[in-house]
Amino acid sequence: MGVAPPQQGALATQANSHIGHKEALERGGRQHGIASLDFSRRTVPSPNNTHFSPSSFVLAGTPGLEAARFWLAIPLCSMYLVAIVGNGAVVFIVKTELSLRAPMYIFLCMLAAIDLALSTCTMPRMLSLLWFDWREISFGACLLQIFLIHTLSAVESTVLLVMAWDRYMAICHPLRHATILTNLVTTKIGLAAVARGVLFFLPLPLLILRLSFCSSNVLSHSYCLHQDVMNLACTSTTVNVVYGLTAILLVMGLDALLIALSYFMIIKAVLQLSSRKERVKAFSTCVAHLCVVLGFYVPLIGLSVVHRFGKGLAPLVQVVMGDVYLLVPPVLNPIVYGARTKQIRRRILRWILHH
Repeated sequence: MGVAPPQQGALATQANSHIGHKEALERGGRQHGIASLDFSRRTVPSPNNTHFSPSSFVLAGTPGLEAARFWLAIPLCSMYLVAIVGNGAVVFIVKTELSLRAPMYIFLCMLAAIDLALSTCTMPRMLSLLWFDWREISFGACLLQIFLIHTLSAVESTVLLVMAWDRYMAICHPLRHATILTNLVTTKIGLAAVARGVLFFLPLPLLILRLSFCSSNVLSHSYCLHQDVMNLACTSTTVNVVYGLTAILLVMGLDALLIALSYFMIIKAVLQLSSRKERVKAFSTCVAHLCVVLGFYVPLIGLSVVHRFGKGLAPLVQVVMGDVYLLVPPVLNPIVYGARTKQIRRRILRWILHH
C-alpha cells in the first residue's frame, strides 16, 4: 500500500479548503435569498489574486419576504404609475399653457421632470427584480445608476432651494419679484442647477473605479448607491468617504440650511402683517413647498443615518428606507402641487373633461 507524496497531500488540502470556502459562500447566498446565482463564477476571486473588479453586482430583493415579492411589486408599480402620470401631467400642462409660463410654474415643471427621470432610472429595475428575480446588474450600469441618482437628487435639492427663494421674494419683496426673477433668469437657474449636480457628483462613479473588491458583490439595496458599493471594497475608501460627505454637505446640507433661513425670513415678515387674513394667505402659499421639502429631506436624512449608524439593523430596514427615499418625492410632489395649485388643478381637470 503506497503513501501519497507530500506535494499531493498539500494540493488536496488546498483544494478541499477552496471547496469549503465556495460552499460557505453559497450557503450565505441562500440565506440572503440569492441561491440561484453562481457565486463560484461571480464573487470568488482566483487563488492567486485576492482583489478583483466585479463584472456585475447583485441587488438586494426583500430579505425575509421572498415569497411575497410578486405581491409587493404591485403597490410599487402603482406608485410608479402615479409618479409617471402625475409628473407627466404637470410637465405637459406647464409646457402647453401659455398662462403658466411664470417662474413659479417653470420651477414646478423642472421638479416634475427631475422626478420623472429619477423614478424611471430606478423603478423599472426594481420591478424586474421583484417580478422576474433579475438581481444582477452590470458594473457599468451600476456606475451609471450611481451618477444619475446622486446627480438628479442634487438638482432637485437646488430647485427646491430656488423655489424657497422665489417664495421669499414674492412675500418679502413683491415689487422686486417680477423684475428680478424673469423667465430668462429662471432658465439660467435651471441650467446652473444641472451643472452643479454634475460637477459635484460625476466624481462618485469615477472614485468607485479606483477601488478593488474582495469576495462579495451583494448590495444592500434594490439599486446602486455610492455608499453601498463603496462598502464592498476591501481597499481604502477614505477618499470616497471624505469626498462623498463633502459633496453631500456642500449641496444638500447647504441647500437645507438656506431653505430654513428663507423660511425664517418669511415667517418673520408674515408675522409683521397687520391683517390675520393676509398672514393666512401668505402662509398658505408656502404649504405645498414645505410639504415637498419635507418629503425630500426627511427620507434623505433617514437613509444617511441608516448608512452611517445602522450597521446592526435588519437588511429589510435598509431596503425599505432606500425605496422610500426614491419613491416618496416623485409620488408626493405632483399630488401636493396638483391639490394646492389652483391653476394646475383647473388645467388638468379641463383637459380630462375635454378628452
